[in-house]
Amino acid sequence: METTRQEQLRTAGLRVTRPRLSVLQVLAERPHADVDAIVTAARALHPTLSPQAVYGVLEALVSGGLARRIEPAGAPALFELRVGDNHHHLVCRSCGAVADVDCTVGAAPCLTPSDTAGFVVDEAEVVFWGLCRECRVGTPAGTAQVDQHDNRGGASG
Repeated sequence: METTRQEQLRTAGLRVTRPRLSVLQVLAERPHADVDAIVTAARALHPTLSPQAVYGVLEALVSGGLARRIEPAGAPALFELRVGDNHHHLVCRSCGAVADVDCTVGAAPCLTPSDTAGFVVDEAEVVFWGLCRECRVGTPAGTAQVDQHDNRGGASG
């Protein structure tokens, strides 16, 4: 698996470094992780890794097209390795769980604005909000308390 990650880095024009390999491994194991979770998990693999180094690695991975940064409203930025397709995200308003959902239309952009204001649109980002199965099941009659400002991000569903 590490050989594949090394090849991915080289193909993206990035040097193969231990911090980059560590962050790629974390993202493979924890899609939709925020920076704090990535730093903690990457330090388990590479104890001297600094938060600043992780930010630099994430920036390089996103710029190189190996990772994607998503920013659900009210939540910290989340990172994933699923790139190059036209997928969107489901976000739980209660616990912040995030799950991928394929675009129902298929081709990017899957939505067309009523007025492009002169822009050439090549992508549409859609975030579906609701309550995940665990939050619906864990509350009486599915009436989970919804705090729209507490979308922590994290575990994928």
